[in-house]
Amino acid sequence: MSLDRRGEIISPQNRYDLTLGSDKSSSLSRSEAGTYDVIQAEIQHAKRQDLNTSSHNNNNVTNTGARSLPTDAEAEAKKRKWPTEKSYFLAKELLMTERTYKKDLEILNRNFRQELSSEDIENLQPLFEMLDSMTQHHNIFLRDLEHRMVLWEGRGTHETHRLGDVMLKNMAALPIYDEYVQAHGEILQCLNEMFETDNRFQQIYKDFEQQKICYLPLGELVLKPLYRMLHYQLLLERICDYYTEEHLDYSDCQAVYHLLIRTTKQIRDQLPDSINFVQLCELQRDISGFDKLIITQRHLVRQGCLLKHSKRGLQQRMFFLFSDILLYGSKSPIDQSFRILGHVPVRSLLTENAEHNTFSIFGGQCAITVSAGTTAEKTLWLAELSKAAADIKSKPHTQLTLTNLKNCTSSEENLDLCGLANGNTSLTAQQLLQQHQNAQNKTPPTRSNTALHVCWHRGATVGLGDHLISAENQLSGYLLRKFKNSSGWQKLWVVFTSFCLYFYKSYQDEFALASLPLLGYSVGPPGHQDAVQKEFVFKLSFKNHVYFFRAESVHTYNRWLEVLRSTTQTQDFKNIQASTAH
Repeated sequence: MSLDRRGEIISPQNRYDLTLGSDKSSSLSRSEAGTYDVIQAEIQHAKRQDLNTSSHNNNNVTNTGARSLPTDAEAEAKKRKWPTEKSYFLAKELLMTERTYKKDLEILNRNFRQELSSEDIENLQPLFEMLDSMTQHHNIFLRDLEHRMVLWEGRGTHETHRLGDVMLKNMAALPIYDEYVQAHGEILQCLNEMFETDNRFQQIYKDFEQQKICYLPLGELVLKPLYRMLHYQLLLERICDYYTEEHLDYSDCQAVYHLLIRTTKQIRDQLPDSINFVQLCELQRDISGFDKLIITQRHLVRQGCLLKHSKRGLQQRMFFLFSDILLYGSKSPIDQSFRILGHVPVRSLLTENAEHNTFSIFGGQCAITVSAGTTAEKTLWLAELSKAAADIKSKPHTQLTLTNLKNCTSSEENLDLCGLANGNTSLTAQQLLQQHQNAQNKTPPTRSNTALHVCWHRGATVGLGDHLISAENQLSGYLLRKFKNSSGWQKLWVVFTSFCLYFYKSYQDEFALASLPLLGYSVGPPGHQDAVQKEFVFKLSFKNHVYFFRAESVHTYNRWLEVLRSTTQTQDFKNIQASTAH
């Protein structure tokens, strides 16, 4: 399948001139790539401030004999010189997240492209043409944004304390995004078809996803340009709410906001289907025993861990609720995939509540009793199972094809006869050893921080609605981190996306030092028992795992809490209310 539509693409008029220009009048440091080196500029500025302060203090000692050390009042006055208005922190958030977005574009457009053959690149030519244009636009935008922020932080006049003019210039890239919104679904389908039909491309795809630089699945990276437009709209909404109509930046910000509305509306209309397709593709590659997961009109509703009651006691099982079928299985210790052990057609599905966190699921030849981790989780599962069963009855009846199920019955109690029960008890030790060796030779190590594997290890659950919320809650910036039993704080560049925190030494690093999946975590201010005597500190905890993070300001602190709570604070009752409202 080829996506080469170059003959159909018409270049929009007045497209932004991509020439960087010399800009010789600027005194800011530049890197070889043509972007402002803000870190070097800030260091130089700080050195000048220190020299001025040192000279002033030496004069005081010589002339008056006063202390050379600054007083608390002087330190506080110096602190107040940094911008404190909300518009500054919103502009800084735009800069920080733009740095991450630039790297995301480069992962696809540079690193992934380098791994492909000329034939693969030709098949994906529309994707790379649009990525080329986006990358050039955003290199310029990032340069202009970095320049503006350095001026805002002390070297410019009040006229430079604005964002709208820089954003308005960047809106020249909007026609490319409109084109991308229309084309990205076909691009995702092309990538999946190439993955399914070309073993060589499949191996390249898998190998690249295992590289350190590829910190997210490729399907997620393809959706990043859509998420970026939504983030622009959020920031523009908040900055316009903050400004008065008389503010010098208000009219430009309003103009950018209205330019974005049409594009973001199209994105929101298409995003549920796009995210659903990406999730189905990821699940198909992570499960075994159900071959044709990706079909038209099938939507993921929820995936999560439940304890299944059996004659052998409680057994951990992963449940996958789709719009037409409920699957359940367990994680294989051999190849880390999830083996499907049973199914229930949603059209015949019934549920029955029981004591505590227990409930029963009936359908077809299957009767399953399960326990959830919390009452809220049980309530959520019951509501979504009932809604899925009601929704499918309002649609035309279609035959559910189950020939791709490897097990011989929908009851797990008889799976020992097929060699599919947990533990493979019907296989000999020699057969198990051979399977393990084959799996090691064929299967690359899995990405353990994806939502599916985190749900398994932490007994968590996540739905398609949570993925949609995650798309609009992404953040980057510097934070100080401290462990539970340590006293020192470490400065890290932190990226939050897809329910996970990624830690780097600086935004210029290509590889993350570590990652922290947040499904199952709670977030909030530290308690008295934590004995953390610092401002703007929040605490992340899961069982005995505790981390403290310190932000630079109350605004930054509140923003991190907001986006982290979109993952760590369960959406149970919000989702239930939304379901019952439809």
